[in-house]
Amino acid sequence: MSLNLWLLFLGTTLFISATPGPNMLLMLSHGVRYGWQATLATMAGAMTGLSILIGLSAVGVGAILMASATLFTALKIVGALYLVYLGWQCWQAGDEMQLPSKDANSPKARYQTGLAVALSNPKAILFAGAFLPQFIDVNQPQSTQWVILLSSFFIIEISWQVAYAWGGHRLADWLQGKGRIRFFNRSCAAAFFAVGGLLAFAKR
Repeated sequence: MSLNLWLLFLGTTLFISATPGPNMLLMLSHGVRYGWQATLATMAGAMTGLSILIGLSAVGVGAILMASATLFTALKIVGALYLVYLGWQCWQAGDEMQLPSKDANSPKARYQTGLAVALSNPKAILFAGAFLPQFIDVNQPQSTQWVILLSSFFIIEISWQVAYAWGGHRLADWLQGKGRIRFFNRSCAAAFFAVGGLLAFAKR
């Protein structure tokens, strides 16, 4: 892999990872509610989910999803419903910083939420199968190239997740003002509803 190709990959991945999506929205929300350090459990779940999706793409599940409209539709509807559920939790929180779920404060629950959100989007499997191979030089040994690409991808993704969680943590004090927590919860709910809706109507 040439240096120019790797730098192109870094720039593209930095932009894509920074774009607000379900994972980053979750890190921001949990950063506000639990602090950025506690959100590390959420990040661990999200990174586990991303690793699973990339693994599934590597063994050809992406091709199966491309071939089966029914399977792809079923998976994306399940994912969209889960994101809507997270939005409903935020809406129900009202003026409270913590979510109504009794288990929401445990590291295990945050890990499971991060895992579920990462796995909620079957398009990520198609993305991994279509995006990453573009930066592989087929005329050179591929194993080292894959190690470089995947290591770079995960470092960038983790860095942005930490940044979103830290930003949420810094925002927490400001949200203590009158009516601000409710506004934040309503905004998070609307964002999760919107992302869930976009996923539900997304095409392959």
